[in-house]
Formats: sequence, C-alpha cells, structure tokens
Amino acid sequence: MALHVLAVAGSPRRHGNSETLLDRVIASMAAEEGIEVEKVALSEVTVHPCKGCNACERLNRCVQRDDLDWLGQRLLDADCVLLSSPIYCMGICAQVKALIDRAQVFRSRKYVLKLPVVPQERKWKRLGCFISTAGQKWDYVFDAAVPSVKCFYHVMDIRDSDIAYLMINGVDLAGEVEKHPTALDEAEALGKKLVIEMKERFGDGS
Repeated sequence: MALHVLAVAGSPRRHGNSETLLDRVIASMAAEEGIEVEKVALSEVTVHPCKGCNACERLNRCVQRDDLDWLGQRLLDADCVLLSSPIYCMGICAQVKALIDRAQVFRSRKYVLKLPVVPQERKWKRLGCFISTAGQKWDYVFDAAVPSVKCFYHVMDIRDSDIAYLMINGVDLAGEVEKHPTALDEAEALGKKLVIEMKERFGDGS
C-alpha cells in the first residue's frame, strides 16, 4: 500500500512563491517509489470560518457543511500533511487560518469528548510540514505563524517534534523564490528527507 501525502496549498494566489516551494517538495516526494501525493488548493475549495458555536463539543462534527466534510478526513488519513502559506501582515493568510480554526472539531473530539482523532496505531507516527514565504527580510517575520501551525498539527496528533519547516523570507514578487540561491534545493532535499522518515515509520509503501 502506498504512503499517502496530503499537500494543502493555502495561498489565495495560485502558483505563487509558497506554492512553488510546495510543488518542489511534493515533486521530490512523488518521485520516490511507494509515495502517493494528493494536492488541494484552498482557493479552489470552500472552508468557511469557524462560528465559535462550540457545537462540535456535543456533536463531534462541525455544523457547517462545506468542503471540510471531505477535507477533514483527508487530513486525518494522510501519513504526511504538508501545509503552505504566504505571510500576510505578519501571520498566515486568511484561507489557512480558516482551515486551522475549523480544526477546532478535532480539538473537541480529543479534549472534550475524549475520543480518538486517529487510530491508536497511527497516533504520533504521522508527519507534518509547514512551507512559507514572506516578502519582508526580518528574522522574526514567521514568528506569529508558527504557533498556529503547531496547534493545527497537534490537534491532529502530529507532535511538534514531527513537524518540518521550510520558511524563506525576502521573496515578495511572483516567481521571486525561483531566483533564491538555496530555496528550491532545500525544498527538494526536504521532500526526500520526509520520504525517508515516512518509510522508517510506516514501512516502504510496497
């Protein structure tokens, strides 16, 4: 059985810098035997913002009906979840924030209803990866994004220590990341590293 990678492209602008890096990572992973990659662009699906109603604490599901109905299960089924986002106003973009806020349903399942989020044999084995780009060159430009990303993965039973990061600053204009001296090579190497780790945890996918 193939190992499954779910790649979520979060930018409202298709094929920008963050998605370019995501594509390089998943191309590197898909080139390896036994790896199956599914990519979802948030700009092409509907994930409404969380209403904060807390109904998921009783129902074990969100009251809203949108594409999270199927995407939510895909997030839990994947052996590795990749998430990309540009930095807007010192944080993740709105589309990604909406997805993370809607992951409240997993938090309710885990901490309020005391139900498993993923099967016990898969708990703490899955991998996460956050890929981000920013136009600003400040060292701290990603600092506000990382805690939200960690929360997103944690409620899906992916530990902080199992999250990889590729964050490139100083790339603002469309396509600028392709001229960065190391970014594309880093993305390719990251993809290969993730595959090695997946196969060590789940088997070789054959």
